[in-house]
Amino acid sequence: MKNINELLGTKYPLIQGGMANIATAELASAVSNAGGLGLIGAGGYDVNWVRTEIRKCKALTDQPFGVNIMLMSPHAKDIAQLVIDEGVKIVTTGAGSPGIYMDAWKQAGIKVIPVVPSVALAIRMERAGADAVVAEGTESGGHIGELTTMALIPQVSSAVSIPVIAAGGIADQRGVLAAFALGAKGVQVGTILLATKECPIHENYKKVILEAKDTDTVVTGRNTGAPVRVIKNKMAVEYLRIAQLGLPLAEMEKLTLGSLRKAVFDGDIDNGSFMAGQISGLIKEVKTVKEVLSDLFDHIDQYKASLEVL
Repeated sequence: MKNINELLGTKYPLIQGGMANIATAELASAVSNAGGLGLIGAGGYDVNWVRTEIRKCKALTDQPFGVNIMLMSPHAKDIAQLVIDEGVKIVTTGAGSPGIYMDAWKQAGIKVIPVVPSVALAIRMERAGADAVVAEGTESGGHIGELTTMALIPQVSSAVSIPVIAAGGIADQRGVLAAFALGAKGVQVGTILLATKECPIHENYKKVILEAKDTDTVVTGRNTGAPVRVIKNKMAVEYLRIAQLGLPLAEMEKLTLGSLRKAVFDGDIDNGSFMAGQISGLIKEVKTVKEVLSDLFDHIDQYKASLEVL
């Protein structure tokens, strides 16, 4: 099985989450320059926006970086071709199967790493030709599955022969070591990178993360089949109230329309969708991306030796 660092061409076995509206060239290049794999999150943006961000990232780093493609986006097909045209070497995917793009990406020398919430999907992605999978536990922020990281990682690791990258609930060396112990070969992190100086989100968003406690996230959208983990606020509480009453979907959509942008760009404490993982309660200060990655990996062998159970 290929080493994740070798697969990614990075110093650390780490991928930055492809967070929509947040994972811009600014953040991606900072992660890549710090030794991880930065990602540009295509989200719902069109091909012109993604092209601009790719070219910005090329100007900001000479290290490997990738693009995360949300396959349910109406622009997915164009972006799938764009990454070939722009010479992007690593693609992560979510919200669908990348099967129809796999041959073209492989011919272009692109490494494909789908994000999966289950064993069945991991097996399917390996058969489709994926180079690795990100197995994401329900502790993560944003769109989530049902299985916890603790349960998901060992089952996926046992089911596939390609490398497994763990995501969900990882914010310090204990989390990294736990991921390795469960069978992962690397980690993907998102929430901890929100609280970095280079992360291009409103300062209120960062403040929400720093002030969060362990019980401060809730999951909206379970009744619609699209669960999303966010920091509890006025909007999230009202959404859950409406969902419990069984009111029409349109009523809930009124609350969530544009809510992520309200959080990211406006810092709207009451009406924004502050996507963040359950590990938020462990994050207490804003650091540079370089400091975060160093904290996660440097001297990890010494930390491991200090744990009696290992």
